[in-house]
Amino acid sequence: MHGVIWWPTLIVLAVVTWTDLRSRRVPNLVVLPYLVAGFAVSTWLHGLHGLTESLAGLLVGGAFFGVLALMGGMGMGDVKLCAAIGAWVGPSQMLLALVLTGIAGAVIAVCWAIKGGFVGEMFSGTGDLLFRWKGRGFRPHPELVLENPQSRKMPYVPAIAIGTLISFFST
Repeated sequence: MHGVIWWPTLIVLAVVTWTDLRSRRVPNLVVLPYLVAGFAVSTWLHGLHGLTESLAGLLVGGAFFGVLALMGGMGMGDVKLCAAIGAWVGPSQMLLALVLTGIAGAVIAVCWAIKGGFVGEMFSGTGDLLFRWKGRGFRPHPELVLENPQSRKMPYVPAIAIGTLISFFST
């Protein structure tokens, strides 16, 4: 959305990145007021067009990460955060932010796996997710889900923050 105010997003991303790294939680107390404010500001600045852009952005951000959450690989806090960001930035910038988030997430995951010494395990799991999904469909992978206490879990809000912030400089 043209002319979006970026500083509330910067503040929210700083807070939720800190909480995700510290406790692996994305607090509703931060995300939900940010979501409501996104609708209010967009409507105030752009009228009905702003409201429809906010709704479309919410759907883009929430739907993409919602599918990943249903498959067991993403937490609902991440989904709500992306939906809220979408309410602020609209659908086209949200799509760009999602692409950039995926790139940032891949780079962070590879660095994390190198540091942790489990690169082979990471690529094996990624290959299983990418190339064996036809047999499994959209059902979650039994081993690669957040509920599995044995699975490695990477906080994903830092990738969301990086992708979103870069998208502000790319539009």
